[in-house]
Amino acid sequence: MVFRRRSPPNLARRIRNLFLPPGGWRRALTYLRHRASRIPDAPHRIARGLACGILASFTPLFGLHFFLAAALALLIRGNVIAALIGTAAGNPLTFPFIAILSLDLGHLILGTRAEAVPITQIMTAFGQAGDEIFRNVRAMFSADITNWSRLERFFNYVFLPYLVGGLGPGLAAATAGYWISLPALKGYQKLRAARREARARKQAEAAAGEGTEE
Repeated sequence: MVFRRRSPPNLARRIRNLFLPPGGWRRALTYLRHRASRIPDAPHRIARGLACGILASFTPLFGLHFFLAAALALLIRGNVIAALIGTAAGNPLTFPFIAILSLDLGHLILGTRAEAVPITQIMTAFGQAGDEIFRNVRAMFSADITNWSRLERFFNYVFLPYLVGGLGPGLAAATAGYWISLPALKGYQKLRAARREARARKQAEAAAGEGTEE
């Protein structure tokens, strides 16, 4: 390919780019804001989609946030593309805060704080659970024996508290995102429409002037 990198980034740079985009988080967020504002749809549908993406990012369904956001957007008639953009609310900088808040609140609601998994082991727990699921699914199609009992502790003391505890903050963040983005989207679309009208009027005046000269 003509525009292919001469040397692919090494693992350290990939990890660094995950937590710090090449142009910085401010540039990345500005880019996402411009992409959302240029979606050809009604402002309320775009705002709904963004809210769905924000809500999905507060769930423990890592790897499925895009699909959940799209499904929620379809359910409430929001814009699916905006929903995918909205999942950027969950990123390497915000996930630790989301996880701590969701788990603490979930354990408080469920009364499982005594059995809580240390926060430093949360990502390890998700990785081990994913490995167990993969092993059991593979066992269904082989002679190996499935064993789902190892996932019981993960479900009861990590996944379920995260899911229950993240619902409230997720809804609050999604609602705030909706009401903040809606007037901004309306204003931006009105500004773009005014600019288009001004350009069309200017072109019409220029064409009329050329006709008069002839």
